[in-house]
Amino acid sequence: MRVFGAVKNWYHRRKFKRRNRSIGGDIAMIIVLGFFGIFSLFPLLYTLTSAFKPFSEIFMYPPKLTVENPTLDNFFDLATIIEDFTVPFSRYAFNTLVITGLGTFGTVMLGSLAAYPLAKYEFPGSKLMSNIIVYALMFNTAVTAIPNYLIMSALGIVDTYWAVILPAVGGTLGLYLMKNFMVQVPDDMLEAAKIDGASEFGIFFKVVMPLCKPAWITLIILSFQQMWGTTGGVFIYSEELKPLSYVLSQLVSGGISRTGVASAVSLLMLIVPIAVFVVSQSNVIETMATSGIKG
Repeated sequence: MRVFGAVKNWYHRRKFKRRNRSIGGDIAMIIVLGFFGIFSLFPLLYTLTSAFKPFSEIFMYPPKLTVENPTLDNFFDLATIIEDFTVPFSRYAFNTLVITGLGTFGTVMLGSLAAYPLAKYEFPGSKLMSNIIVYALMFNTAVTAIPNYLIMSALGIVDTYWAVILPAVGGTLGLYLMKNFMVQVPDDMLEAAKIDGASEFGIFFKVVMPLCKPAWITLIILSFQQMWGTTGGVFIYSEELKPLSYVLSQLVSGGISRTGVASAVSLLMLIVPIAVFVVSQSNVIETMATSGIKG
């Protein structure tokens, strides 16, 4: 079919497009990026090594990135504390998986479906809605905390998973990111798909979404990191519904004696988001370069 041939050619041109740059420029770029890359690794290395440091080395001054006497005591202490929980640790992990999974899926689907008409069609109020989306990005989550709580309370879903999921799904970052990427999709492809008899949903799922793969993978990563680290805030009160991040944050509130446990907790909470990012980093870079978002 013509539409799928056009999609393949367009994606091939985008994927293998290269910008002309001199050898000196390439070397300078590598040096600069390498310096900032090494500098950005210091917090991660310190978190990694601190998790295996004995108590005496954690407070050593000046702090060191290396470990002189590596130990697993911090993880053993963490396991001992977890055994005393009134709610099984697996329940907290399950809550996090449910909130993260549903929140990420809802953010990607709602953001993509809403971005498609804004990016490819003009209708009364479309420009105003696009401007409102951009303005909404300037508001910090603390500003919307009280309105969100009032809305969730009016809906009667406080102390449920949905009280955490719905505000995240309704965020505008995913809508903004997907819209800016969908604008790049040539209108000729959509017209060819319509001539072939594809419906609007068929065009969206079979043409637009495959071409926007870097964008929605990036959105998955961003939403995953946000939902993975959520503590439930003021929305969840039942101990059986609390996510993993809340429980682990309470573990490290026992004072200086639990500094080693806090280091182990920090490492465990970083492993999953970092693994997800490393696997999909190429799509993130392409999306940021195309959508106009600066990191």
